[in-house]
Amino acid sequence: MTGDQRLGLGLAAGGGVGLVAAAVLLVERFRLADDPAYVASCSVNPVLSCGSIMESWQAALLGFPNPVIGVAAFPVVITTGMALLSGAVLARWFWQGLQVGVLTGLALVGWLVFQSLYRIGALCPYCMVVWSVVWPIAWYVTLRNLRSGALGRWGAESPVVARAQEWHGLVTLLPYAAVMVAVLVRFWSFWTG
Repeated sequence: MTGDQRLGLGLAAGGGVGLVAAAVLLVERFRLADDPAYVASCSVNPVLSCGSIMESWQAALLGFPNPVIGVAAFPVVITTGMALLSGAVLARWFWQGLQVGVLTGLALVGWLVFQSLYRIGALCPYCMVVWSVVWPIAWYVTLRNLRSGALGRWGAESPVVARAQEWHGLVTLLPYAAVMVAVLVRFWSFWTG
């Protein structure tokens, strides 16, 4: 299996998980819109509460429910993954466009993590599933693009790219650890009380 095919497997799997979580969130949002008394399936307690997140202004950043973005974007990730698994060679412009897309998704997820923790004060389990797949998708697309030179002067021979490749596993885990620590600190009184 080539490097791009391994990336394809990761994109297809991550995109599939993200799509399912986004679709479930969208269905939950529609149910809440139909019945304001509806309790979302992911509302477990005051901290794990999709309902309070779905009712916030942050849940419709562009004027429509945020899960619509995931339902539209994750099929692109899945399709890219499947094309790579089949051995397709994608044009540089495609990789650059995908790079813009994954970094935009990562920025949105970072903002939503902050909003959930420090403004809304609740966590949505399905949202956290989406968060958990966006980071590795963005990281491994970026690493592939740096290695291939799709992002300019970088290339596989660059010491920075070589170091990133060498430490890719640690770089993948660090954001998870940071979010877990932030969640523990933010909701420490709930977890221990």
